[in-house]
Amino acid sequence: MGSFSIWHWLIVLVIVMLVFGTKKLRNIGQDLGGAVKGFKDGMKEANGGDAAQPAASTAPQQVAGGQTIDVEVKEKTKG
Repeated sequence: MGSFSIWHWLIVLVIVMLVFGTKKLRNIGQDLGGAVKGFKDGMKEANGGDAAQPAASTAPQQVAGGQTIDVEVKEKTKG
């Protein structure tokens, strides 16, 4: 009883299609797909924006023997 066969899932699918209709299900699928695509594009922009500006904007701190040492990061240019 813990496992459903393919016939059980087909009957559930037919009932869901009868209740919601195919057009509404298609719209839900398109909306969900658009949301996922927008999320992926946003993540690419966020990662691309961070990679374009290296850690020069932040000043990392190193701790040595209980003392905090401020370090300034400078970009190295190829010349």
